[in-house]
Amino acid sequence: MEQNLTIDQIQNFKGKYPKQLWYLFFSEMWERFSFYGMRGMLYVFMTNQLLMKDTDANLQYGATQAWVYAFTFIGGLFADKIFGFRKSLFWGGLLMIVGSVILAIHPKEFFFIGVSFTIVGTGFFKPNISSMVGKLYKDEDNRRDAGFSLFYAGVNLGALIGGYICIAVANGNLWTSFVPENLRWNYAFGFASIVMIISLLTFIQTQKSLGDIGLSPLAHFNENKRKALEYATYIGSILIIPIIMIMVSNTVYTDYFMYIIGPASIIYLLYEMRSFSLSENKKLVAAVIFMLFSVIFWAFFEQSGGSLSAFAVNNLNNTMFGVELDPNGVNNSANSLFVIAFAALLGIVWLWMSKRKIEPNTIVKFGLAFLFLAGGFYVFYYTKFFADEFGKTSLGLFTFGWFIITFGELCLSPIGMSAMTKLSPQKTQAVVMGMWFLASAYGQYFAGLLGANIAEASENASSMDKLIVYADGYKQLALYALIAGVVLIIISPFVKKLMQEVK
Repeated sequence: MEQNLTIDQIQNFKGKYPKQLWYLFFSEMWERFSFYGMRGMLYVFMTNQLLMKDTDANLQYGATQAWVYAFTFIGGLFADKIFGFRKSLFWGGLLMIVGSVILAIHPKEFFFIGVSFTIVGTGFFKPNISSMVGKLYKDEDNRRDAGFSLFYAGVNLGALIGGYICIAVANGNLWTSFVPENLRWNYAFGFASIVMIISLLTFIQTQKSLGDIGLSPLAHFNENKRKALEYATYIGSILIIPIIMIMVSNTVYTDYFMYIIGPASIIYLLYEMRSFSLSENKKLVAAVIFMLFSVIFWAFFEQSGGSLSAFAVNNLNNTMFGVELDPNGVNNSANSLFVIAFAALLGIVWLWMSKRKIEPNTIVKFGLAFLFLAGGFYVFYYTKFFADEFGKTSLGLFTFGWFIITFGELCLSPIGMSAMTKLSPQKTQAVVMGMWFLASAYGQYFAGLLGANIAEASENASSMDKLIVYADGYKQLALYALIAGVVLIIISPFVKKLMQEVK
């Protein structure tokens, strides 16, 4: 393992990808297995084991996921000012392991405390690994988008395996020969903790190759002062866990939090903008436009963990091409499978178009994302025409809907992340990345509200009636996504001006 590389040596790599990207890829892959495994189980666990109503489970799901992403904003802030990316990532990983172990021991009894540890842990882990990927490239390096696309495939490899395995084990559709029936949920949460340990060990073993990327920003402080600030952060993040627990278990508190955190982060950004030039500020305005549209995108896309989970449980048959599958496992992992299959390919297409000077700019790609999203939701709506008399419809057609949406995600998410690192001045990089994830938090939050509305309309209905309500809800979402896409493409010249030289 090479040690003490300078940042220039790392950034002047030959070939398509720096080798450090692979190390970060594997750390992130195992962490996402843990995260998506947990995410896929939340809704079903709440309705099956905690016996919540569909509407409440949707709101609860939205609140939990909103906190996860809101905390990435806070985690990014502490990484920027105190920990540095690496310590932040390590501490976050430890908290996530503790959360998963607590859930594995007694999921019903310790559900909210386990989830709260995971929320805080993810906040420290997630934004910082993405920021380190950005640091492997020089600002003007056009290989950066391809690098983020590959990194994104790692995210999805973890999401694919975790998203299918955990829920399929919990539902009794996988490995029944060695998982005792009464311990299915314990095992499923247990898998999430084991892979998180692997993620952390991967990072510890390979971090020497990162030169001084992600080291403490307080290196110039004397040691006692630095340690005091770090310990205060450790203690503070433990003390906030009971508060998060109360917030998550009572969704009304989450509502108040969401009313405050978004406007507060915008005000904070405006405060930071006083010290930047007009040109830097224009770029930040462009970044905020991207964030606002991403809220809408994720509010629709994230139906996967809420209303689409209910749809999978109640209304999808369990065979595709003659193979028996767990419908909710497919709902959780199909998108990831398609990302893995097509992310690198789309990255190559962008490079090919870029060489011929015909690559669409970032804002047009965002617009395309919404058009694909609209197409996918229209397919979900269309499944109602294939239902049998029991209200069960085609798993294959449903999966095709995810296939279309995946191209939308690939036009928005890795490219959005890359744009955030390009549009933000150096000293606000982690804050802007945090705000990008905060936009996802709002998306998750609204996803919960949308899902709850759909669930409420179909309460106590037969499977057939539920199918019709859900399908019609998806048709509405398809229409809104279409409108958002068209608006984005129309305003693209204006946003392009704000972005200046950033492609």
